[in-house]
Amino acid sequence: MSPFCINMYLFLVFATLLMAANPSTSTSSAPTEDRRNMFFSTFHVHAVNGLSSNKILFIHCKSADDDLGEHNLTANNEFQWKFKTNFFETTLFWCFMASRSDHVHAKFNVFMMNKALFYKCNWKHCIWIAKDDGIYLRNIPQNYDEFQYKWERDVGPLANFTII
Repeated sequence: MSPFCINMYLFLVFATLLMAANPSTSTSSAPTEDRRNMFFSTFHVHAVNGLSSNKILFIHCKSADDDLGEHNLTANNEFQWKFKTNFFETTLFWCFMASRSDHVHAKFNVFMMNKALFYKCNWKHCIWIAKDDGIYLRNIPQNYDEFQYKWERDVGPLANFTII
């Protein structure tokens, strides 16, 4: 078989797999997204300091491939980044957030391949907001902040955690 035929065969197999992965069309009013568009889309994650009284939010976000660094966010500011998902759809980002003045912290996934998350993020912008009572995810289609995680009290080494 010639190299051209092999390449054409591989292209057709790949195209068929992409088409097979496409979810069926829905007649419901809830927005649906074409999996092929999800694969090629740019996603944005926002981490917002929604704490009261000008409290500083410490944030450190990572993936298996990227360490996005440590950031101290003043009130109403945000840290954001963008990326494309990997070919195998295993992209995962997680964050550690802390409010030293309140002696609390949280560690959680901020992005993973999850259709319910994609819907709340309007298929491209995941907005995580740290508030005094916990961590919220902005449900963009329904226009409200949805509670996700409670803060954990700092104990042990975290009790001595300082923000520079």
